[in-house]
Amino acid sequence: MGSLKSSVFILVLHLLEGALSNSLIQLNNNGYEGIVIAIDPSLPEDEALIQQIKDMVTQASPYLFEATGKRFYFKNVAILIPETWKTKPDYVRPKLETLKNADVLVAARSTPDDDEPYTEQIGKCGEMGIQIHLTPNFLAGKKLAQYGPQGRVFVHEWAHLRWGVMDEYNYDEKFYLSRGRPKAVKCSEAISGENRIYQCQGGSCVTGKACRFDKVTGLYEKDCVFIPHKQQTEKASIMFAQSIDSVVEFCTEKNHNKEAPNLQNQRCNLQSTWEVIQESEDFKQATPMTTQPPTPTFSLLQTGQRIVCLVLDKSGSMSVIKKKYPTDGAEIVLLTDGEDNTISSCFDEVKQSGAIIHTVALGPSAAKELEELSTMTGGLQTYVSDQAQNNGLIDAFAALSSGNIPVSQRSIQLESRGLTLQNKQWMNGTVVVDSTVGKDTLFLITWTTQSPQILLWDPSGIKQSGFVVDAATKMAYLQVPGTAKVGVWTYSLQASSQTLTLTVTSRASSATLPPIIVTPRINTNTGKFPSPIAVYATIRQGASPILRSSVTALIESANGKTVTLELLDNGAGADAIKNDGVYSRYFTTYDANGRYSIKIWALGGITSTRQNVAPQKNGAMYIVGWIENGEIKLNPPRREISNVQDKQLCFTRTSSGGSFVASNVPKVPIPDLFPPCQITDLKASIQGYKFINLTWTAPGDDYDHGQASEYIIRISTNILDLRNKFNVSVQVNTTGLIPKEANSEELFMFEPENISFENGTDLFIAIQAVDKSNLKSEISNIARVSLFIPSPEPTIPDETFAPCSDISINSTIPGLHVLKIMWKWLGEFQVTLGLH
Repeated sequence: MGSLKSSVFILVLHLLEGALSNSLIQLNNNGYEGIVIAIDPSLPEDEALIQQIKDMVTQASPYLFEATGKRFYFKNVAILIPETWKTKPDYVRPKLETLKNADVLVAARSTPDDDEPYTEQIGKCGEMGIQIHLTPNFLAGKKLAQYGPQGRVFVHEWAHLRWGVMDEYNYDEKFYLSRGRPKAVKCSEAISGENRIYQCQGGSCVTGKACRFDKVTGLYEKDCVFIPHKQQTEKASIMFAQSIDSVVEFCTEKNHNKEAPNLQNQRCNLQSTWEVIQESEDFKQATPMTTQPPTPTFSLLQTGQRIVCLVLDKSGSMSVIKKKYPTDGAEIVLLTDGEDNTISSCFDEVKQSGAIIHTVALGPSAAKELEELSTMTGGLQTYVSDQAQNNGLIDAFAALSSGNIPVSQRSIQLESRGLTLQNKQWMNGTVVVDSTVGKDTLFLITWTTQSPQILLWDPSGIKQSGFVVDAATKMAYLQVPGTAKVGVWTYSLQASSQTLTLTVTSRASSATLPPIIVTPRINTNTGKFPSPIAVYATIRQGASPILRSSVTALIESANGKTVTLELLDNGAGADAIKNDGVYSRYFTTYDANGRYSIKIWALGGITSTRQNVAPQKNGAMYIVGWIENGEIKLNPPRREISNVQDKQLCFTRTSSGGSFVASNVPKVPIPDLFPPCQITDLKASIQGYKFINLTWTAPGDDYDHGQASEYIIRISTNILDLRNKFNVSVQVNTTGLIPKEANSEELFMFEPENISFENGTDLFIAIQAVDKSNLKSEISNIARVSLFIPSPEPTIPDETFAPCSDISINSTIPGLHVLKIMWKWLGEFQVTLGLH
C-alpha cells in the first residue's frame, strides 16, 4: 500500500480537474432549497438562457404549490454558469454546486430536433431520479405546442426526479382492450379527444379519418392515435398531459386509470401518482400552507479554477487552503488509514467552509465517521483495501475527474487491473482505444519490489518505447504523443514475486465527438442486511445509450473477498427498463460488516449498438396535435428512436463506483433471508381464444441470483382483487413449471379454469416466486388479456348465387343491383370467407 501512495500523484496531475455527488436539495418549511440547474460548458454564451431558466422555475412554483395541495414550492435555485462565459459582478463562486451534482442539466444534443424533456430514472417506483435534462430550444419556448408551457413541464419532470413517479402514457401501446372495447391509454379517462388515423412521412404528418377496428384483435389499426381536445375541464393528470390547460392535479386513487398499460401501473403496483407522492419523505414532513409562497430566488454561480488539497491522515486542511484560496468550492481529498474519534468535532467547520470533501478510506481500520464528511459536502466516498493488485487507490483518484468542465476535456479511465506474479510470470492483456478517445493517453505501471520488463505495442504492431521509469516511487509511465491510434493496444509485463498494476487513461479525441462514458451508481451508501444493494452502470455517448455491452462489477469487502457481478440491461430484477443503456444487478453476497468498494468494467464488442437519441421513457408526453373548434391542428412528427450499428463501438472502460458501508451482517453461516426479486416484466397474450401465453424473466433464489423453487400464478377478472387479495384469487395449475436460472426467459401456457372466461372478459394475471427457504417475492406486475372473439360474418344461402357463366354483369335481370352489391361485398371478404 505504501508504495502505491506515491504513484498516485502522477494521476493527481493528470486527472484532478468535481466529483460524483448527490443532490443538495433540502425541503425547508415547504420550500425546496439547494436546487442546482447547470448550463453545460459546451453551450455558447447566451444571457437569455439564464432568464429563461428563471422564468421556467418562477412559473412552475405556483403550479407545483396548487398541484400538491399547497404543500410544496420552489424556494431558491442556483444557476451554474460555465467558466468560459464572461464574468459579471453578480456571478459568485460556487460552494458545493458542481455539474455532476446538478439536478437539472441544460445542454444541446447531438441529434437535430431532439429537444424532449426527460428525467434519468434508474431505480424503483418512489426512488429519486438522477437528473432532469432540458435543451436551450425547449427553454426558449420553441416546443410549446408539443409539450406545453415550460413551467408545467418542469413540474412533470420534478415529480420524476423527487418522488420517483412514472409516466401515465405509453408510446408503444397507445390503446388497450377493456371489456371487449378499445380504450386510449390516458389518465384520467375523463380527458376527452378523438381517435384518428395519423401517418407521417418525411417531416410532415396527415390525419383526418376516424380509426377503424381490427377485426382480429378488436383494437384500432396501428396508425391510430388519440388526439386531445384543446379545451378540457378535467383536472388530472400532470403525469399524463400537463400541457392541457385544465390539468392542474396529479391522478388520485379515485380517478387513476388502473387498467392502462403504462409505466406508472407497471412499476408502481397500480398506485396513482398522488399515492406514491403521499408515501414520500417530503410529504410526511409537510403540511398544507395557509398563505401563498414567496417567489423563488436565484443565485448565479460561475465555476472557476479548481482548487484541490490532498491531505494524508490529517483533518486540519481548511487552514492550508485558506492561506492562498477561498474555501468556497475548494476540494479536499482526505486519505486516512487509522481510527480517529475526533472527526465529528470538525463537522460544523466543514459545513460552514463551503468545501467539498472526498474521502478515501485506506484499509478496514479507517474511522467510521469518515464518510459523513463526504455525505454532508457532496463529495465522493471510496474504500481502498490492502489488496494492491486491485489498484484501488489509483481508481479512487481516477473517479475524481472534474464535473465542471466539458466532457471533451475530462480524463477517462480505459483500463485498471493488477496481478501478483511469481517466477518470471507474464501479465498479458489488451486495451482498446476507440475513436471517441485518444488524446493525452497515459499508460501507468506500478510495482511493489523491483522494475518489471515492460512491452507495449500499438494497433499497427509497432513496439512502443519511451517509458519514464522512477525506481524510487516504483512506477513507470508513457504519455502517448498526439492522438493515440484507434484499435487494440497489446501489453506484456514480466516480474517475479511481486504485484504489478496497469492503468490507462485518455481524453476525448475531438471536441465535437462525445466520448463513451461509464457512470457507476448505487442506490444507497449504507447497506443494512438483509436489504440488497442495487448496482448500476450507465453507458452513454453524449445523450445516446450504448446497448449490448458486457458490464461487470467487482465488489470487494473489508475481509478482502471479491464478488463478481454481471450487470444486465434486460428490464428485470434491479434493471428498470430494458435496452436503455443502464446495466443493473442486486448485490446480496455480504460476508462482513464494514466498507465495500465497487469497480466497474465495461467492454463493447461488435454487437454493441448506439441509440440515435436519448431513451424517452420518463418525460413529458409529446402531443401529436390538438383538436380546437372541431379542427385538427398537427405538430411536427416526434423523432423516432432507432439503433445505429457502429463498427467503432469496440471499447474498454473501467470506473470506480465508490463504496458503501454494510451493517447488521450476521456471523457465518449467514442465514438465507433474501427472497426472489419481484418479476416486473410479465406479459400475457391469448392463443386460439382459449389458452393464455405468459412470458417473463426468471428471478433467482436470492433476488436476481440463483434459481427460485416454484411459481405461484393467480388470476382474477378484477384487477384490484388480484392486487389486494392475491392469496385468495384463483390459482393456476403450474404442475411441471420448474423455474429456470435467474435472468432466463420463462414461457408458460395455461387454460383458465374455475373462472368465467367469455367474449369480452378482461383477465388479470400475476406471479409470485418462492425460494427454497419458502421466502416469497413481491407480487409481480399485473398482466392482462381481453378475450375478443370476432363476430361471425353473415352466411349467405346457396340459392342466392347463380353460376358466374349464367349472369351477365350488364344483364337486366330483376334485382341484379342487390346481387352486384353482394358480389362487391364478397370480393372484399373472400379471404375471410375462403371464397374465390
